[in-house]
Amino acid sequence: MATVTIYSTPTCVYCNAAKAFFKQKEIAYTEHNVAADVEKRKEMIDKSGQMGVPVIEIDGQLVVGFNQPKIKQLLGIS
Repeated sequence: MATVTIYSTPTCVYCNAAKAFFKQKEIAYTEHNVAADVEKRKEMIDKSGQMGVPVIEIDGQLVVGFNQPKIKQLLGIS
């Protein structure tokens, strides 16, 4: 099983779509609310260079935004 982390905010439509996708596909993930957690926000920016969410990390590979084809490819699912 892949290690999946999502950096998100509660009001982000694409973050919520990504989390719904993971739930539908029964993919376990760790979520970090970067609106509330300053340390995780800094971690996300340091890793990705991005201020926007979602930033999704799958086994060390970063996906910026809800790029479903790339996420499926990294997870090895269809």
